[in-house]
Amino acid sequence: MPLVNVMVNNRAYTIACDEGEEDHLKQLSEHVDKKVRELLETVGQVGDARLLLMAALLVTDDYFDVVNRLESRTKEMGDLSGAREEANAQLADSRKMTVDVLERATKRVEDIAARLAQV
Repeated sequence: MPLVNVMVNNRAYTIACDEGEEDHLKQLSEHVDKKVRELLETVGQVGDARLLLMAALLVTDDYFDVVNRLESRTKEMGDLSGAREEANAQLADSRKMTVDVLERATKRVEDIAARLAQV
């Protein structure tokens, strides 16, 4: 199991990860470090544990925001899919009605043509 050295708030941490996940773990730690630095600008140095907790809460808030937006978009897509199916059904009905009207009109024209031919 590989060990990765990461820096958060100018402190080194060694973390184990699965093989091939080293770069991903580094990206994650960079994101956490960025959140910690943003917090430092706002609240100052309030201790590593508190800063890391606050950073975790911010990251979790971002995560929940994305999950809520994804759920909203999924619902919208479902609604749009339902509307599309309804529109397709209406289109099929309209086509059938159009064909029926054209067949009746054709029949009437043929009947008129037949009567004129008898005259």
